[in-house]
Amino acid sequence: MPQIDEFRIGTFCWAELSTNDQQAAKAFYSKIFGWTPDDLPIGPDQFYTMFQLEQRVVGATCTLSQDQREHGVPPHWMLYVAVEDADATTAKAESLGARTLAEPFDVFDAGRMAVIQDPTGAIFSIWQAKSSIGIRLTGVPGTFCWADLATPDQAAAEVFYRSLFGWEFPPGEIHTGYLHIVNRGEFIGGIPPVRPSDGAPPHWLLYFLVAKLDLALEQLKQGGGTVVVPATEIEKAGRFAVVQDPQGAFFAFFESPGATA
Repeated sequence: MPQIDEFRIGTFCWAELSTNDQQAAKAFYSKIFGWTPDDLPIGPDQFYTMFQLEQRVVGATCTLSQDQREHGVPPHWMLYVAVEDADATTAKAESLGARTLAEPFDVFDAGRMAVIQDPTGAIFSIWQAKSSIGIRLTGVPGTFCWADLATPDQAAAEVFYRSLFGWEFPPGEIHTGYLHIVNRGEFIGGIPPVRPSDGAPPHWLLYFLVAKLDLALEQLKQGGGTVVVPATEIEKAGRFAVVQDPQGAFFAFFESPGATA
């Protein structure tokens, strides 16, 4: 089973769900992905839930803060990028036109992070690892595997992320207009071509591997989730579907020909 013991700088290193019903989310994702929740106290009646698969962490969930709710922040999955220096990366992002939503701060002894909104409007976090590198398992059903950036300005996003993280953006060979995201030789995500507005703000969409897409979709619906984009085949790559959990957070399933149950 592919285990992760260190992350290359510039790669996606953590997946975190902020939700308005943490208990319900724990039950839902445990059923869908077989995750085991582990609650860590972070304050009076507050917990940060680490999701584990085969005794290795694969993500987490927490409850939206009162401030987030008052500002209308919906349940969502947050994507983290590994960096060497959170403070220096934040400063560089600002110089490139980004907005800092949460200044760099320490997360106990686990690491140091910041929340950033890119110049096109998409939000992500950066992570300077200390005792915790983030996700510890990959390549098997129930693990994070890919991320797409939905943005109204593909060109501006490419310039920003290339300058900030050194990512490369080779064009897709199958889908015209799709740009792959390559970090130090590793394909980690993509930027789809700009589409007419569907009302959704710019965002990062996280993909999780499943062994059988049709079964995952059935379990999702039984658990109160919603299918947003039905099962779709990607030539020579696999199948995916975009979905929404019962609390409203969007994410995607991906069935790879190499996935195993």
